[in-house]
Amino acid sequence: MKSFSQWRPHPWHGLEIGAEPPRRVHAYIEITPFDTVKFEVDKPSGYLRVDRSVRSSSQHPALYGFIPRTLCADRVGALMPDALCGDGDPLDICVISERPISRIEIIVNARVVGGLPMCDHGEADDKIIAVIEDDPLWSKINDISELPTAIVERLLHYFLTYKLVPNKPSEVTIGKPYGFEHASTVIEAAIADYADAYGAYHQSVGVST
Repeated sequence: MKSFSQWRPHPWHGLEIGAEPPRRVHAYIEITPFDTVKFEVDKPSGYLRVDRSVRSSSQHPALYGFIPRTLCADRVGALMPDALCGDGDPLDICVISERPISRIEIIVNARVVGGLPMCDHGEADDKIIAVIEDDPLWSKINDISELPTAIVERLLHYFLTYKLVPNKPSEVTIGKPYGFEHASTVIEAAIADYADAYGAYHQSVGVST
């Protein structure tokens, strides 16, 4: 029997995590490097909502979204020394692509290589870093240490500045970027946090791996 979804699945709860988490995951893309408005999935409906216009003049350095069926809660928060808790959202992911991609609301097969330990107002808000799985330029990379320094610095600068308000102190800090080993721990913690909140992971129809 062929598998399909008769209705549009909720991108957070209805899509699969990916083929082989924590290395190979699905990334649901909310923002591209061409967007100057922050789009974010509306949690009740699953549709994209305009969250806000980006204050800074910089644009996102990579595709940006989240890993389905993950949650940043107690386990994720405990992995970050400066955090009081997780931010209560799905785990964010940045996906590097050699070719420009301008569409949002797409699913990307991503290979995780590392992450940024971002703390926002005392809440763990990790940014997982990945590459498109079959990307002709980046697909052989296994760890963040193999990425050009400029790409990691660009991501760091963006997340440290995109919420800045003139004449107000920043509430965002980012520790030392981490490699795949710790990224896998964060992803596994986010999967467990999701299971605590919404039930254990199960394969859903409609998206093949």
